[in-house]
Amino acid sequence: MPADIPVPAAPATPDVRPPHPRFAVGVLAFCGVVVAVMQTIVVPLLPHIPELTGATPAAASWLVTVTLLTGAVFTPVLGRVGDMYGKRRVLVASLAVLVVGSVLCAVSSHIGVLITGRALQGAAIAVVPLGISILRDELPPERVLSAVALMSSTLGIGAAIGLPVAALVVENFDWHTMFWVSGLIGLIDIVLVLRCVPESPLRSRGRFDAVGALGLTVALVCLLLAVTQGADWGWGSVRTVGLLATAVVVALLWGAYELRVATPMVDLRVSARPAVLLTNVAALLIGFAFYANSLVTAQMVQEPKATGYGLGASLVVSGLCLLPGGVAMVALSPVSARISAKHGPKVSLALAAGVIAVGYGVRYFTSHSLWLIIAGATVVASGTAIAYSALPALVMRGVPAGETGAANGLNTLMRSIGQAFCSATVAAVLANITFRAGGRTAPTLHAYQLVFVIAAGAALAALAVTLFLPGGRPAGAGTVEESRKAPDTRKEGVRTAELQEGA
Repeated sequence: MPADIPVPAAPATPDVRPPHPRFAVGVLAFCGVVVAVMQTIVVPLLPHIPELTGATPAAASWLVTVTLLTGAVFTPVLGRVGDMYGKRRVLVASLAVLVVGSVLCAVSSHIGVLITGRALQGAAIAVVPLGISILRDELPPERVLSAVALMSSTLGIGAAIGLPVAALVVENFDWHTMFWVSGLIGLIDIVLVLRCVPESPLRSRGRFDAVGALGLTVALVCLLLAVTQGADWGWGSVRTVGLLATAVVVALLWGAYELRVATPMVDLRVSARPAVLLTNVAALLIGFAFYANSLVTAQMVQEPKATGYGLGASLVVSGLCLLPGGVAMVALSPVSARISAKHGPKVSLALAAGVIAVGYGVRYFTSHSLWLIIAGATVVASGTAIAYSALPALVMRGVPAGETGAANGLNTLMRSIGQAFCSATVAAVLANITFRAGGRTAPTLHAYQLVFVIAAGAALAALAVTLFLPGGRPAGAGTVEESRKAPDTRKEGVRTAELQEGA
């Protein structure tokens, strides 16, 4: 080629660097806070729902109950789907469901539509375990613990933020506003996830266990319906006993089925390992202990002064009592990660359970001062932050990387079940230990103190369970890098089963 003929320059290659991990952590944590806020955002609105919608108080209570049911069902199911078909894809779909549910609640005052919208909002809680799984897959090992700690703590942070925010909206704006805002934030979440969060390359092979998902759904719905509605129906009523019996029978049949299929909805053999089983039991107890703090704090400070212990606080003030606890949870999640990195998540969880128990001790003796009530609630929230940060770290130590979504979903489910049992227990105690004060029936101070004792007992039980956790990494568990290099045993198991069927 002659030297004077210019050679065309090669086309520039576009810069396609993946998003920086810190953006993924921030975006996923924000998503977790948003979906957690949705779980408690209607609580300040409940006393007004019958007047606003013409519904009965029993129907209004379903605005909370239905989110518990759908969250419990969809969290492990969507975690498993994410393991198989892509965690980011399922996370975005969950956020889309949240947006649809928010819009339904925003455009209607019909109780049926509101319950449907709340059901869709509850299903989005699967965002939290999915986010934890993405962080495990994408981040370098030295950053995983701190990121997962923050992501897991969003469940408590959102609950603490949701009550005061909802109270402010209820007192100053049309109540539909909070659903319009939640829908808009959900859309922003979707855009941020698509731009900043990479899809995890890890997949768990095999067929989706539809029968296992159906069995798990039936067992959970029967159990949680009986627990949440037992006080209204009567614990000895035919409906309550029948649902509990159905839950037990279906759970046994479901367990037998899951042990026989090649790619189960929940790998019960892995879940039966002491490292996983005891972690899930601890999660149930921690969920119980944490939720009592959220349930009774706002109600207690709103009780009239005529009770002798109530402070007659406004709705907004009562909600703000939990806000310092939310701030403490944000601050303590990296502290928990450092404790877990240095001493192991078992030590973190044991410390957390002890702190929660101490917090309820403070609550027991300081029921007449607003600032001391806030201090006790903040101590409980601080222990919860450390616990919620340690639980996914313990789960990830006990399961293969390809099952992280399903395993964290199951752990989140156990927290939800603990919260359901706590809600039923608190309702029973406060409804049955009452007296007349200021012309109305109110729980006695002893009723609230009994709740604190029961919650502290649950925290101490979690401490005892934690002490029996094995200290090392169980056999079969591995890091993300090990999982990428190792053959997919689940896939091989499916191939073997298919060959045997063909023979």
